[in-house]
Amino acid sequence: MKQILKPITYILAAIYFLVDAVFMALAMPISRWVARHLEFKRLRAWIRSLPPYPSLALFSVPVIILEPIKPVAAYLAATGQVMGGAVTFVFGELLKLVLVERLFSLTRDQLMKIPAFAWAYGKYTEARAWLQATEAWRAIRALSSTARDYVAQARTKLVGGFSKLATFRD
Repeated sequence: MKQILKPITYILAAIYFLVDAVFMALAMPISRWVARHLEFKRLRAWIRSLPPYPSLALFSVPVIILEPIKPVAAYLAATGQVMGGAVTFVFGELLKLVLVERLFSLTRDQLMKIPAFAWAYGKYTEARAWLQATEAWRAIRALSSTARDYVAQARTKLVGGFSKLATFRD
C-alpha cells in the first residue's frame, strides 16, 4: 500500500506546486504594482522591525486564512457552481500569493534567521528550480509568451483602428 501511495503523493505535490507556480507568475506583477503604488510607510516599517518569530506568525496569517479557499472552490465546482468555484479559486489564490510575496519581501531577512524556515525555503527553491527545468514548464512559458505577444499585437491594431477612426471623423 505504501508503494502505491508514494507516487500518488508525489504527483499531487507536483500538481500543487505547478498550480502555485503558475499563479505566482500572475501574482508577481500584481505584487510589484502594489509595492509601487500603495505607500504604507508606517506599516512597512513596523513589519520590518519585527523579530524572527513574530515575522513568521505574520507571514503565516494569509496562508492560514486563505488556503482553505481551495476546498471551498472545489466544493462550489462539485455542486454545479463551476464559475463561482473558478472565481473563488483564482481570486483567493492570487490574493494569498500577493500577500505572501509582499510579506516575504519585507520579512525575508528575519525569516531566514529561523533554521527550520531557512531549510524549508531551500527545499522550496529546489522544487521550484526542478519544476522550471521541466518540459511542461517550458511549454507553459512559451505559450504564455505567445499569448502576451498576441494580446500586444491586438491592442496595437485596436489603438491604430481608433486613431484612424478619429482621423476619419475630423
